[in-house]
Amino acid sequence: MKILSAADVARLAPYKDIVEALRQGFRDPATTPVRHHHDPLPSTTLLLMPAWTAKWTGLKVVTVKTDNPAQGLPTVQGSYLLIDNATGAPVCMMDGTELTRRRTAAASALAADYLARPDASTLTIVGAGALAPHFLQAHASVRPISRVYVYARNPDKTAGLSKIIESLGFEAHVTRDVELAVREADIVSCVTTSTTAIVKGEWIKPGTHIDLAGAFKPTMRETDAAAVGMAEVFVDTRDGALAEAGDLIQAQAEGAFEFKNVRGDLFDLTQGKHRGRQNGREVTLFKSCGTALEDLATAVMVHLRQT
Repeated sequence: MKILSAADVARLAPYKDIVEALRQGFRDPATTPVRHHHDPLPSTTLLLMPAWTAKWTGLKVVTVKTDNPAQGLPTVQGSYLLIDNATGAPVCMMDGTELTRRRTAAASALAADYLARPDASTLTIVGAGALAPHFLQAHASVRPISRVYVYARNPDKTAGLSKIIESLGFEAHVTRDVELAVREADIVSCVTTSTTAIVKGEWIKPGTHIDLAGAFKPTMRETDAAAVGMAEVFVDTRDGALAEAGDLIQAQAEGAFEFKNVRGDLFDLTQGKHRGRQNGREVTLFKSCGTALEDLATAVMVHLRQT
């Protein structure tokens, strides 16, 4: 059985290639049960994410530790096991943290490929944790991103992220004014663990694409109800959104949104059942909760490239 480090996964999985692997993964038959979600400690969430196709079975084990950043450690850590269905034998164990970061960013980029304006060049990132540079690079693989605004509550983190952005060749703007950052954006990408709304609908200009990837519990949210209510809403999977999409669940409870009005999911977009953005002025919103299908498609691609 091969064992792949985070560096191995990064080398074998460029963002654009993951986007294409996910595009095909959502088109092919697969079984993806709703993930097991447990809270062994107040600061700890345990996620178990199985998925399988005719040829492959995979299982990701993830811990989300909200108290880790204070210790200088990643919030999300995990491992991924890939099994060959022909023999039932494990063929690869790989770093699940790097896999998760890359496939999460690539799933949002896949959605943006259908939902963001083709000329979208200004990206605002809300949140400056480990996911932020991945989202920049993934979005830049499908849209002509040149200018990046960064907002986060921790100024030390934003300074570090700004240096990374500039080292990647983008124009970086760090701001403490989240309203300004949202008003300037063509794409607003939220990667936080917030339980209160950060982005408000009144700040969002026509034609903006809103990408929500941080909140993963019904009690969490990154936008207010107005932002959800004004948008054409898409999700990665409907079952996942119904169970975990706090932005949508809370907007519905506040009377601004109904789940029956979700326009489509990644299956609909990749299979041509919905074409995505209809015009240059509509506001689109993609809520990602994550699905084991994304892990499996990425892991298979990585495994096949290293054999």
